[in-house]
Amino acid sequence: MTDNELLLAMSEMLDTKLKSELQPLKNDLQTVKDEVHQIKLYQENVILPRLNTVESCYTDTYNRYKNYADKMEAAFADIEIMKKVLAEHSEKLQKLA
Repeated sequence: MTDNELLLAMSEMLDTKLKSELQPLKNDLQTVKDEVHQIKLYQENVILPRLNTVESCYTDTYNRYKNYADKMEAAFADIEIMKKVLAEHSEKLQKLA
């Protein structure tokens, strides 16, 4: 056997060995790639729409509260006045009784 034939045979053996050992890695990489793809699809199809719904709900609630914040302060002030008036009326009614 010549040197070239020997080198060619060794090269073929190395190629065969390398291919056999790389195939499981390729399979694993494909599995990971498929799982990542499934995760991305789940995120796009399930998680993002639900997040958009939650965001919309919170945004609507925030806008409602924001629009009535000044009215709430006025309502609290009115309630304080009503408490004082009720207390005064209670005192007057107690004196009349």
